[in-house]
Parts: sequence; structure tokens; C-alpha cells
Amino acid sequence: MSTIAIAPRQGAAGRVTAATSAVADALADTADVAWRNLLTQLRTPQALVFATVQPVIFVLLFRYAFGGAIHVPGVDYVYFLMPGVFAQSVCFGAIGTAVGLATDLRSGILVRFRTLPMSRVAVLAGRVTADLVRNLAVVVVMAGVGFAVGFRSTNGFAALVAALGLVLLFSYAITWVFVTLGLRVSDPEAAQAIGVPIMFLLVFTSSAFVPSAALPGWLQAICAHQPVNALVNAERALITGGAAAHDVLISVAWSAGILLVFAALAVRTYARMSR
Repeated sequence: MSTIAIAPRQGAAGRVTAATSAVADALADTADVAWRNLLTQLRTPQALVFATVQPVIFVLLFRYAFGGAIHVPGVDYVYFLMPGVFAQSVCFGAIGTAVGLATDLRSGILVRFRTLPMSRVAVLAGRVTADLVRNLAVVVVMAGVGFAVGFRSTNGFAALVAALGLVLLFSYAITWVFVTLGLRVSDPEAAQAIGVPIMFLLVFTSSAFVPSAALPGWLQAICAHQPVNALVNAERALITGGAAAHDVLISVAWSAGILLVFAALAVRTYARMSR
């Protein structure tokens, strides 16, 4: 007489162990993809140089060429300028995410990733993690440039670190926007053509380089309700020692909202492509 083997039911402890193992595997896959992307960036130093040189040019132009014509009541312009430059650096850096992902789509590497026994989320999370590391390097360089042209954190080093933490949080969130763009466009030139105007509008309709009061009335309304302006205001409040809690909460809320919406949208888009 034949026997039927019945697998034992998996208890709660077994399910927890399986979930923990799946998360650990996804994190390991994310680290592998991030390392692959970091190596790719290191092998194309021109992109890293451009990501650094462009913000440096903005600092020098606005500090020495245009700064004399821009008056900010009660503060030296360099203290007003650098928080805007930090935000601008990570915003324009995010365009490289869309271009890089679209390039990977065109080259077929993402198709190869889909055939491997690896977490689907890791492909996107690895790209974003690598770009976060790149943005960290750019922000550190820009902080050094700022100190070289006279910028200081009047509220102490801890406040500066907190402000730069907000910048990196925003960079992580905005990068997911451009992950979604890169997946949907799947063409490097088109991704850049779409991304550049979006970032120019966000940066230059904020108070990154000029006080919002100097903008036309209709533009002030846009400036007051957009994420880059919220980030810049929070940075300045932390660095100068003003009442920062309200501005910080608004900036964190913007970053969290962008992250939740576009990370889910990017993962959904990639999952549909994988079918």
C-alpha cells in the first residue's frame, strides 16, 4: 500500500524565519547591484567630474559674479547661497539616474537581471543606493567649496550635519522620481531632455538663489508650495539657528510623500516590464 507524505504545516516561527531570509537576500542583492553601479560610475569619471564641476561653477558665479547684485536683508549672501547649491546639486544629479537606467534598458542589462534568481526590487534599490553614495560625495565636495568661499554654519557643526541629512533624504526621494522616468522613457536622450526642464523649474522657482520676496506675486505662490523650496528653507533654518522645527517637518513630509509614491510606482512599472 502506497503512503502519502504530508508536509508539516509551517508555524509562525517558520514564516518569520522565511521572511527574514527573504529580506536578507533582498538586501544582499541590493548591495551587489549598488556595487556594480558604483564601479560603473567610477569607470566613467567624466560623469562624476561633471556632477561636481557644475555646482562649483554655480557657487563661483553666484558668489562673485551675481552675488553683488542680490541683496538678502540681514545675512551675507554666501550663507543664503550654499543651502540652495546643496539642493541644486542633488536635483541635477538625479537626472543621471534616469539617463543611467534608460541606458541599462537599452543595453539589455535589465533583461539579464530579470533572468537571474535575484530580488526584483534590488535592481532598482541598488541603483538608487549607488546614486545616494554619489550624491553624498558631491555634497561633501560642495561643503568644502562653500567653506573655501566663506560659508560657515553659524549654528554649529551638528546643525550643518542635520541640514545635509535633509538634503540626502530629499536626494533619495527625488531619485525614485527619475527611476520611474528612466523606466518609462527607456531612452537616454529623451530622459535627459525631460529631466533637465523639470529640475530647472523646481530649482529656479524656489528661493534657492534669490529671496522669494523678489519673485513676481504669482511665482511666489508656486515657490511657497514646492519641495525644493521647503528643503532650502529647512536647511537655512537649521544652519542659521532660526526656528527650524516647522520647516524641517515640511521638508521631511515632502520627501516622505515623494518617496512613497514614486518608489511604489517605479517598482510597479518594473514588475510589469518583467512579465
